[in-house]
Formats: sequence, structure tokens, C-alpha cells
Amino acid sequence: MITVNSIDEISLALEGSCATIGNFDGVHKGHQRLISMTAQRALERGLTSVVVTFEPHPLRFFTGRKSPPSITLLPQKLELIAALGPQVTLVLPFNHELAALEPEAFVRRYLVDGLRVKELFIGYDYAFGKGRLGNYGLLTLLGQEHGFAVEQIDPVIVGEAIVSSTRVRDMVESGRVWEAHDLLGRFYQVRGMVIHGRKRGGDLLGFPTANLEPYDELLPKPGVYAVWVETEYPGELRRGVANIGHNPTFGENALSVEAHILDYKAQLYGREIRIHFVQRIRDERKFSGPQELVARINEDVRLSRQILDLAAARP
Repeated sequence: MITVNSIDEISLALEGSCATIGNFDGVHKGHQRLISMTAQRALERGLTSVVVTFEPHPLRFFTGRKSPPSITLLPQKLELIAALGPQVTLVLPFNHELAALEPEAFVRRYLVDGLRVKELFIGYDYAFGKGRLGNYGLLTLLGQEHGFAVEQIDPVIVGEAIVSSTRVRDMVESGRVWEAHDLLGRFYQVRGMVIHGRKRGGDLLGFPTANLEPYDELLPKPGVYAVWVETEYPGELRRGVANIGHNPTFGENALSVEAHILDYKAQLYGREIRIHFVQRIRDERKFSGPQELVARINEDVRLSRQILDLAAARP
């Protein structure tokens, strides 16, 4: 997949495209259907398949950090999109100029003149252009004028409710990572750099941990989780137990993310790892001291092995 940031980088090379457009935060099952259908239809018609998305998310642009945390930052979003088979992803920088474009001007500049769109797939709730005034009805009229077809895709339903980024975010924030898998088609992932911690895990407790400085904004609810850990990408997944919390037994306040990788002793400092959250085991709690904490960690490890041996827990 080719990734570009300007319509001018690809417009002259396209004789015709089949495209989809959206923010695609999370690249959940609804997004996956849109992107996969776009790639398949382009293949059938001999067109170039194009995914159009935005950076930053328009809501983040207008509200800053007051907006909800992103489920997937751009690097992971692009990896997930690429796995679905499109040939090009156009990442449009979202700025005041783009936000001020009337729907008709956006269609003409990007879809007609730029991408030479012959067929466009959109989600059931997609809106675009200044004031989000563009919708399926307007796109259909503009398509008739400019010679492209528009297909609006019905929502994906899981658990008798629509799959949406908001629903995924709520599940992750409440620790329901096992349920989030059904909406994402994968276990929720947090990635980051391994940094030096307080060296209590191995030296004091006998359970060395990889302390993570996360890149991602959205963290699961504090607690202990059964996880898969990728020490390289792409690489082998290793069983683990992760803790998100404040280490109350030792009187700390800063939120930390750390993972004990089962049956693994290599040093990981300065390397990026990825933690895939499978199942929440328990809340974080304060213990009377290291001895009681070690006993509980042993139980967490036992439960984690049991969970990760389940067929449904396989990545």
C-alpha cells in the first residue's frame, strides 16, 4: 500500500479509482467492511482502490485534548488499513482550509479532479464538508453530475448493537477488552517504548516486568490483565500478565503500564513492544506487603496461562 499526504502526489497517476472515505479511528469491523468492499470492487473493475482519511481527527482539530482519546494513532491505523488490501491511502491534513470547504468544492477538488472516482463507498452515518452538510443524498446528486456511483453501507451489528468507535472506546475504558475483540476483530493493543522502572519486579518480587511508556492515548481501565506481548514486530507473541495502575502497595501515584512476560528473560530496554489485552483478571488493590503481593501475582500468572490457552484467546 502507498501512503500519500497530498492529492497532488497521486492525481496524475490515476485513470480511475474506487474509494472510501472516513476517519476510521479503531479500524473496527464496520470500517473493515467498507475498506474491504472498496478494494474488492476496484479489483473487479480494474480501478485503483483508495482510502481517504484525515489527520488529525476533525474532532481533535476543533476541540484539542478535550476530544475522546484515539483508539488507534496514525501508524497503527495505517497498518490495519494496509492489511485490508487497498492500493493507496490518502491522509489529508485536516486544517482550517479543509474544514471550510463546501461539500461541492470538496467533491470536485478531491474526488473528481484528484482521484477520478468512479465508485464511492461510504458508511451509514457519513457526513462531510463545511458544517458536515454533505451526506449520502448530496453525494448521490453530485455523483450523477460528475459520473460516479455512491453506495452507502449498512452498519455492522454485533451483540444487537451497531459497531462504532464510541462503543469500542467505552468497552476499553471500562476494562471489557474481551468484548471489544468482537467489535475490532482483534484484541485491543497498546504499544510503546520499554523504559527503566523501579526495579522491584525482578529484584524484590521475582517477577521482572517491562515498563512501558505508551504511545497510545486510550488505555484500558486500571487493573490486571491476561495479555499477549510482541517483543518484535512482526514477531512471536508471548504470554504475559499486565498491570495498569498506581502500585498502591508501594504508595505511588503515577499511572504505569507494565507487563511480566512469562518464561522470558531477555532485556527489552529501549525497544518498542506491543501489548494485546485479552481478558481483565481483577482490579488493582493494595496488599499488606511484598509477600502477599507475590502470592497474588502467582495466582494472576496461573489465571493468565489458563485464559491464554483457550482457543478463543488466540490472536
